[in-house]
Amino acid sequence: MRVLVTGAAGFIGGHVSAALRAAGHDVVALDALHPMAHRSTPDVPAALVRADVRDPAAVAAALDGVEVVVHQAALVGMGVDLADLPEYAGCNDLGTAVLLAAMARAGVRRLVLASSMVVYGEGAYACPVHGPVDPAPRDPADLAAGRFEPRCPRCAGPLEPAEVGEDAPVRPRSVYAATKAAQEHLAAAWAAACGGSVVALRYHNVYGPGMPRDTPYSGVAAIFRSALEAGRAPRVFEDGAQRRDFVHVADVAAANVTAVGATGERAGSVAYNVCSGKPTTVGAMAAALATAMAGPEPVVTGEFRAGDVRHVVASPARARRELGFRATIGPEEGIRGFATAPLRG
Repeated sequence: MRVLVTGAAGFIGGHVSAALRAAGHDVVALDALHPMAHRSTPDVPAALVRADVRDPAAVAAALDGVEVVVHQAALVGMGVDLADLPEYAGCNDLGTAVLLAAMARAGVRRLVLASSMVVYGEGAYACPVHGPVDPAPRDPADLAAGRFEPRCPRCAGPLEPAEVGEDAPVRPRSVYAATKAAQEHLAAAWAAACGGSVVALRYHNVYGPGMPRDTPYSGVAAIFRSALEAGRAPRVFEDGAQRRDFVHVADVAAANVTAVGATGERAGSVAYNVCSGKPTTVGAMAAALATAMAGPEPVVTGEFRAGDVRHVVASPARARRELGFRATIGPEEGIRGFATAPLRG
């Protein structure tokens, strides 16, 4: 099939494009090379269409002959501060709206959307007394005092984190998270209006070769890796016990290849967690990377950031059952390889 990949020069988009080509697809690669995502010009395919998804004419031209769109283009991460908000909303949400409108005009009805686990906000929790509950956002005063765990909203008792499934409520708690939730809603409305098919892949913490180095828009794995390369100890926020699922970019690319085929199976929009299924703590990941790089042990700082959540651990069951997708690279193997993998500037 002829597949348009937006954000094709990015960390994940580059891996997705390569995996699609390896699977026999004809890939049209589009990327704006936005300076917030690319501090230096990356190595890109000669056939890259350098264009912004907010440009209707450029998107319309790129859609010529395309059967499926894989929409990876987005600004990611926490950003610097709220001054980034207009650019996040413009790139992520206006860009998605322009793309969807162009797809409707061109008769392209199949979309794979790069979403994120950040749409959940906090993950799933259970109280020993009250069962499954939704904790309120954490109080900054509690965080400053080192009380990092959410409490039961009914009895203020301790909670046990659980796996979050795709039917959990969407409760974004950062600017980036809000834009990813909006992308999903826009895509679902588009599918309902035109009979289109959307597979939204909710990536968990993606890492691997080609990851951007330490910037305000980088993932935590790259931030730790950059510190260790410079001979510095990784700085772990809170107490390091916050749980995440680190999924290798090769598995994310494989999930996209699978999803391209699944878009032809039904109309409407469906979301899938893309995760390793083997969660760990941020502190343990930092320690494993430090060991693999023979660097200094992590320093647990007790610092915290507004918008951060405590535990987000995914259930991979739906993706396994409906897509036939299962991650193949476990955290131990993946982190060892990441210790020496090339990063991008």
